[in-house]
Amino acid sequence: MTLTSRLRGTSRRRRSLAVAAIVTAAGIALAGCSAGGSGGDAKKLTLWVSLSAAQQKGFDQLATDYKKKTGVAIDIVNIPYSGYATKLHNAAQANALPDVASVPALDPIWKNKLVDLTAIADDKANKINASYVAKGSDGTVLAIPSDVTATGLFINKTLWEKAGVTFPTDPEKTWTWPEFVAAADKVRESTGAKYSLVYDASPSRLRAMVYEMGGKYVHRDGDSGSFSTDSASEKAVDYFVGLNDDKTMPKSVWTSGADPSALFQSGQVAAYWSGVWQVSAFSDSITSFDWASVPTPAQPVQAADVNSGGLMVGFQNSDAEGKAATDFLTWMYEPAQYTKLSEINGYLPVETGLDIQYGFSKKAATDAFALYNKELALYKPISGYFLQAQTGWVLKGKSLTTDPTVTELGKAINGQQSASQALKNIVAGYNKQVGQ
Repeated sequence: MTLTSRLRGTSRRRRSLAVAAIVTAAGIALAGCSAGGSGGDAKKLTLWVSLSAAQQKGFDQLATDYKKKTGVAIDIVNIPYSGYATKLHNAAQANALPDVASVPALDPIWKNKLVDLTAIADDKANKINASYVAKGSDGTVLAIPSDVTATGLFINKTLWEKAGVTFPTDPEKTWTWPEFVAAADKVRESTGAKYSLVYDASPSRLRAMVYEMGGKYVHRDGDSGSFSTDSASEKAVDYFVGLNDDKTMPKSVWTSGADPSALFQSGQVAAYWSGVWQVSAFSDSITSFDWASVPTPAQPVQAADVNSGGLMVGFQNSDAEGKAATDFLTWMYEPAQYTKLSEINGYLPVETGLDIQYGFSKKAATDAFALYNKELALYKPISGYFLQAQTGWVLKGKSLTTDPTVTELGKAINGQQSASQALKNIVAGYNKQVGQ
């Protein structure tokens, strides 16, 4: 799975991809010089995004506040996701890039036109988590997430309470995978639920589990350029495959594309291994039972596979090597502005120590984000490994066009090969596509 496809998966869950391209925010012409690639005589800045209408609201508010503070108007161009990467690519070729953009992935064609955001990322007042920023080979910060997404665990709280089975609420006092599975099995058996757990068919979700069990999954061996796995990962993957027994977990999700979210929302599943992007949807869609986010297991590592919802970049346009972009992004990531953006858009922040007051109508959603924020502070650096790795591949012109994880483990779940052989095939797939 490439950085592009990985972020695309997140974006599809969190954005309406049918959004028509619209231009919002103030277009008021002010006397003065042009800022960045906006052109003309207006003092303005261009910002490209690909967001749902709901999540554009946060950037609309930033535009209003920035104009009041600086006099610089911001033209926000909201582009349909399906054509966004191509539009950026073409704009780079035409020397017509925006000043600032929220992008799903970096592109080698415009990587050398990016503003260095190191000063923003290193500013101690911002408390940006260094594990999740995108860095060039020389260590400069090329992009900072607008927000982050992380794997998480949901339960059907109604079923757990009916079964009288307790669950942890504090991530510092969490459970192991065997403890969680035993509890979920007890809920299934006591309530007549169909399954104990459904699990997104996603390499990202599997990596989170492997990290928690002390493995590195598939990783590059130092400077050799080749990929391998390790014994802890082999043990974790074998454990995962064994859970797919049509009792604890249905085989159909990883072997034939059954929808785990729909299964969980049916009310017949005790727990769901998915992620933060589900919170807003569940807040509205689940009405037949109570649900809750609970701490993810640690065995012994507390980790997740953390992705970015979008990567904020600035471009070096005609205004003194991207000063307009640098000024805006410096201001945007100051805690006051970034807190407001996170509150309006329902973002899990890339910054720590913020007092974010989410406006969710249901307590379960508010509690879920509070839990995720606590967990993020506990996650080990390996949680950002794959995000960083894929950035490096893209900048070298390589991509993992097809992650073989789901296909190969699906075969193992079906009994067509061992979990060990599946991992060997996955490693071979990585070596073929992004090795050396």
